[in-house]
Amino acid sequence: MFNAIRLDIESGKYEVGDKLSSEANLAAQYGVSRSVIREALRSVTALGLTATKTGRGTFVVATSVANDLQLGLYSARDLNEARPHIEVPAAGLAAQRRTPEDLEHLKDIVKAMMAEDDPEAWVALDASFHSAIARASGNKVFESVIVEIRDALAHQSETLNLVADRQHVSDEEHVRIVQAIENRDSAAASAAMADHLSAVSEALDTILNGN
Repeated sequence: MFNAIRLDIESGKYEVGDKLSSEANLAAQYGVSRSVIREALRSVTALGLTATKTGRGTFVVATSVANDLQLGLYSARDLNEARPHIEVPAAGLAAQRRTPEDLEHLKDIVKAMMAEDDPEAWVALDASFHSAIARASGNKVFESVIVEIRDALAHQSETLNLVADRQHVSDEEHVRIVQAIENRDSAAASAAMADHLSAVSEALDTILNGN
């Protein structure tokens, strides 16, 4: 559904400034439920194609997705370039230095994420997961950086879940990271985090390119 609305916008059916029909009308037009339309509208908004104005409706603000996404103070490119240099070594150190309490906390977060149906709650847990690994690394610089970019990470995670349906796959990737940390396998923890970040980067490239 998201792809259909995105195509209508990018093909020129709508112009910048045009107001989209109501959720009810769009649901009838596309033959789907209002909840499906609501999710699709959140997705096109996450990509910067539309903006919702309270009490007025949803308006087209761009007819093509930019080659980068602005995620609060940072862009998606900023995050994708920086995260492997921070979170991969942090995961390796966490495997070496984590305390039993650190491990229990990580397991609790992952368990909660796998049971969570609310997308916003899951995104908050995702940010907590990456912060907890940085804290478990015992490196204050890594921990401070993740705290600084936490809001941008949450925004990125939300966009990927809306557009690329990454939540379940991310859960599996997180489990592998925690298993390596539990086993105190530094190399495996770093590799699992690198794989996770690579998958995130590839998913972002896919949605930005419209594939």
